[in-house]
Amino acid sequence: MFKLGLTGSIGMGKSTTARMFAAAGCAVWDADAAVHRIYSKGGSAVVPIAAQFPDAVVSGTVSRDYLKELIAQDASVLKTLESIVHPLVAQDRAAFIENTTSEILVFDIPLLFETGGDQAMDAVACVSVSPEEQEKRVMARGTMSKEQFLTIRNKQMPNEEKCARADYVIATDTLEHAQAQVHSVIKDIRGRLNHA
Repeated sequence: MFKLGLTGSIGMGKSTTARMFAAAGCAVWDADAAVHRIYSKGGSAVVPIAAQFPDAVVSGTVSRDYLKELIAQDASVLKTLESIVHPLVAQDRAAFIENTTSEILVFDIPLLFETGGDQAMDAVACVSVSPEEQEKRVMARGTMSKEQFLTIRNKQMPNEEKCARADYVIATDTLEHAQAQVHSVIKDIRGRLNHA
């Protein structure tokens, strides 16, 4: 079993690349989807978050918007929230590892290097595209202002640094190019597994 961390800054094409790995037969665990699961009705984060922030749970579901507002008002809320959420996300990831039969596991984690998650991986692939293309993609989504995008980008580790630390860099300039690189990464990993 080979654990590949998949990371990349906002708008770099990470979700699309994760789907390419899944289509090629790899098992993919998505950190954002895990948070969504534990915040949903019956999710493992609902009760502990309600205990700390009663107004954050609406109709049995954690309100991300409410939490964002709380964090904006008081930065210490984030630390409390992380102390609840991180262990639950780790449990979700452990259950995924235990229940999968795939030989290559891909962990789609936006802040992989920032959180030190790369230490638990056998290798890391970083998706990358030019800063101009990155901005164009994010702006095309129509979900945030340019200021919000720049704030998020500035909080993330610089793309050059992520690429330098990664074992594989996947350029997502075109779908065909990204697809070809995904297949070559998988081929390389299979080669490593066969020689292990």
